[in-house]
Amino acid sequence: MKQLIIDEVLTTLAQRREDIQAQWANPTGTATRHFVLDGFLPTPRATDAFAAFPRDGQGFYTRENFREKKRTSALLSEYDPLLADITYALQDPRVVDAIGALTGMDHLEPDPDLSRGGLSMMFKGDYLNPHIDNSHDAKRDRYRRLNILYYVSPNWQLANGGNFELWNEKRTTPKSIVSAANRLVVMETTKYSWHSVSAVQVDLPRCCISNYYYSAESPDGNDYYHVTAFDGRPDEQLKKGMSIVDNALRGAVSKITGKSRG
Repeated sequence: MKQLIIDEVLTTLAQRREDIQAQWANPTGTATRHFVLDGFLPTPRATDAFAAFPRDGQGFYTRENFREKKRTSALLSEYDPLLADITYALQDPRVVDAIGALTGMDHLEPDPDLSRGGLSMMFKGDYLNPHIDNSHDAKRDRYRRLNILYYVSPNWQLANGGNFELWNEKRTTPKSIVSAANRLVVMETTKYSWHSVSAVQVDLPRCCISNYYYSAESPDGNDYYHVTAFDGRPDEQLKKGMSIVDNALRGAVSKITGKSRG
């Protein structure tokens, strides 16, 4: 199945090359370069992928604090093999190279240990505050360059919430991208690529398969490091203040310990 999915992915990327490159070169509503592909895999594949997720998030790790509320899992062996097949198809060297060529990025590498990627589920009230991702992988020897997000929840609408958001530099206005079924979103990761997920408004699971690509080269050609840094939404002044302190503390811990996660 993984080989079939790899072939399907490569076919879609080749067929949509001009559209992908046009989106990447001309981002709207945000300075963060990205592209969105609907109908990424054959519809039955997306339908089966959604069915493979546990309806109640059983076995997933719950992350809940003022920054985020969601459930994640990197234990792909615990679930239907289709989820692993899709995840690792997106890590195949041919797929990585194809996406790298479309985005103009050389020498990209995937994250086979899923130190950052894997499966995520969100339920009513779950959210992810505006943030920039940790600049590096778990060992702090490669820069994070691309986020690869594949959504599979059927009939997902804007009103459902749980929408992927890309922000302008001042974090005043987000560009909302519906987490629609069989939609792939690829975004660059930089010091300024602020993104988030709006709160889910419905009693339905929002399901996503995530991958991250890395490279030894810095996005801007300069050496730097930072932990994942959060912010509040424009109307969340308390969270904004808490985030400033929290970011500084986690950055200090990371600097002292040398660990990637502060």
